[in-house]
Amino acid sequence: MAIALRVSDITEDQKTIAPLDLPLADPLGEDIQTGMVNVYSSGDEKHHAGFWETAVGRSRWDFTDGGEVIYVLEGAMTVERDGEAPVEVTKGDLVVFEPGWAGFWTVTEHLKKVYTMFA
Repeated sequence: MAIALRVSDITEDQKTIAPLDLPLADPLGEDIQTGMVNVYSSGDEKHHAGFWETAVGRSRWDFTDGGEVIYVLEGAMTVERDGEAPVEVTKGDLVVFEPGWAGFWTVTEHLKKVYTMFA
């Protein structure tokens, strides 16, 4: 069976609302509000897929234990891998954060994305 979710049909009461926090990411400065709907988690918890959104803010990310692929639905951010130049990410972009990626996300416009996380 396939699992399907129409992002436009997601309601606020379906989202898990929480501040961004470790171990996912370390917010730098004020709390950063997020919302998510996890659509799939594998039995071994090594793979996840769903919808995630975040308010504007700067955070530090460390993909030591796995990676993430995102497709940006709305908003904008700059990602800066340690030791590399910043990259602007906006609506329609597909981004891969490979295992071992570490750096900063600076969300400049409320961001909505579809994600899949893998170990």
